[in-house]
Amino acid sequence: MREIRVSQPQLLPEPGSSDERRSAEAASSEVSPVRAFLMSRGNSATADSGFYWLMVLCALTIFGIVALIAFELVSRSHLAWSKFGLSFFYKSFTDPFSHQPMYWDPVNEHFSALPFVYGTLVSSFLGLLLAVPLALGLAVFLTEMCPHRLRAPLAFITELLAAIPSVIYGLWAVFVLVPLLREHVNPLLIQSLGWTGFFSDDNPTGLGFLASGVILAIMILPIISSLTREVMTAVPYSQREAVLALGATRWETICMGVLRNARIGIVGAIILGLGRALGETMAVTMVIGNTAEIHRSLLSNGSSMASVIANQFTEAVDNVHLSALIEIGLALFIVTIIVNALAQLLVWAVTRGAPARVN
Repeated sequence: MREIRVSQPQLLPEPGSSDERRSAEAASSEVSPVRAFLMSRGNSATADSGFYWLMVLCALTIFGIVALIAFELVSRSHLAWSKFGLSFFYKSFTDPFSHQPMYWDPVNEHFSALPFVYGTLVSSFLGLLLAVPLALGLAVFLTEMCPHRLRAPLAFITELLAAIPSVIYGLWAVFVLVPLLREHVNPLLIQSLGWTGFFSDDNPTGLGFLASGVILAIMILPIISSLTREVMTAVPYSQREAVLALGATRWETICMGVLRNARIGIVGAIILGLGRALGETMAVTMVIGNTAEIHRSLLSNGSSMASVIANQFTEAVDNVHLSALIEIGLALFIVTIIVNALAQLLVWAVTRGAPARVN
């Protein structure tokens, strides 16, 4: 009789010993510190609600501060508004003795903000005229042409100019810029362009609109340059590659592929620099000359809206004089808010949706 043998497969032992399984189960049963805190804190509805309303309060605080400033300016300037109205910003008086226009006479309560509006606009636009070409050139170099190892140091040095206090700029202008203009630049402008009437020889001090415009140009240069770099960086590289694929040179690529697409944001950066220039006080006060007069020459003394407030606010004892100064401050406050809001809107129109980049 033949014997039949059946072989049964041997079951392989499970991987890992019993000690390893027990250690794995113990590790899985341990609770991390973060999970332990989340499990022990209980219901978080109260904490979330408190955090939400705290953040809302922080946001509303900004609007509250702006509203309080506006309310104070409007209430304190009510006397000047009721006495002069809108003619405060364009009307002038005539001196009965010299028959010359007179704009600011606190003794006789003759107040007109026209020379200060004129001085603010002239110095600000002169600063833009000098700062915009330099800022655009610097932004183009840092974004498109600068070696990578030099890009961060140059950008840091440029933005460092924005951190210098305005009084330091004013001191530098008084001791360095004004003598330079008085001894070298102004005589050259008078000799070559004096026939235009914009550079007449009627102010030997070196102070005036030109000095204030130059110092404003230096102060707004980093603002315009940094925002322009941000806008140019937001332009997709596909625009550059498309222009290069058509055989364009580097200059044509920058003009047509970058600057053309970023022009709205660049205008916003320029307007934001204008808002900075309109409200500058200390540096302009130290170099503009501080006379309530209107002159055609850029070398003449003048005054700005911010400088007249800084000079006369502590000395104003008459209620009408004080109210007139606050009315100038209200006008400057409104103009600055409008200009900055418009600039931010234009910059946002270009940079929205663009990912942040590290240069």
